[in-house]
Amino acid sequence: SGDFGVVSKLLKNARKHSTSVGKVWVSVLFVFRIFVLMVAAKEVWQDEQSNFLCDTNQPGCQLGCYDKTFPVSHVRFWIMQIIFVSTPTLVYLGFVVHKTRTENQSNTETRTTKDKNDQTSNKDSDIEPEVPLKGPAWKMYIVNVVSKILLEIAFFVAQYCLYGFGLESMYTCEQWPCLTKVFCYVSRPTEKTIFIIFMLLVALISLLLNVLELAYIFWKKYKKRPVSKAVQCNLDHDSSEINLLDYKLSEKD
Repeated sequence: SGDFGVVSKLLKNARKHSTSVGKVWVSVLFVFRIFVLMVAAKEVWQDEQSNFLCDTNQPGCQLGCYDKTFPVSHVRFWIMQIIFVSTPTLVYLGFVVHKTRTENQSNTETRTTKDKNDQTSNKDSDIEPEVPLKGPAWKMYIVNVVSKILLEIAFFVAQYCLYGFGLESMYTCEQWPCLTKVFCYVSRPTEKTIFIIFMLLVALISLLLNVLELAYIFWKKYKKRPVSKAVQCNLDHDSSEINLLDYKLSEKD
């Protein structure tokens, strides 16, 4: 559990500076990736190398076949995936924290009073307010989401190229230093295949959430523009009517 201690704490703070869809993404990351990986996946793959058996006594042949069949351990691959996919969010969090501290230095007293009011209102409600995105924070958040989309796609393709969508119970190997073709066997291939499919589905859900979040951000950013333009047109129309009325009254006088 110590592997994700620091990352988990930082991601919890990232929830406070995320959109509603972003909060769901963080929850999916915790529950379906980090928690499942720590509790279940490591137990399933703990015999990954010890129970990888080949029908040969050739020195080094079994190790060579294992390295050829599994270039990267599934568990280590998923840990690396979580770290890489979380990195854009952590970078965005660092940017927001730095920006907030800079603003606090210029307006400390006002910010302190506002924080006290926010803490009082947050006690009455369990729902985390959605932090408004504007200016540089909005641009950084876009970079954050787009980076996560690209990383999810890259790791999905990499996992498919390395392992496919499941494990076979038997693999043929002609890897050096094997002198002839040998047959190697994997322990619990069905159980491990279920976990592989599960992690792939979670990756697809995470990718979908990031795409939805990107659409949500742009929708929320630009939905106010037509309204504001319409309001401005109405104000201009009303002011022109008032000016016309004043002109007619002045002519009568």
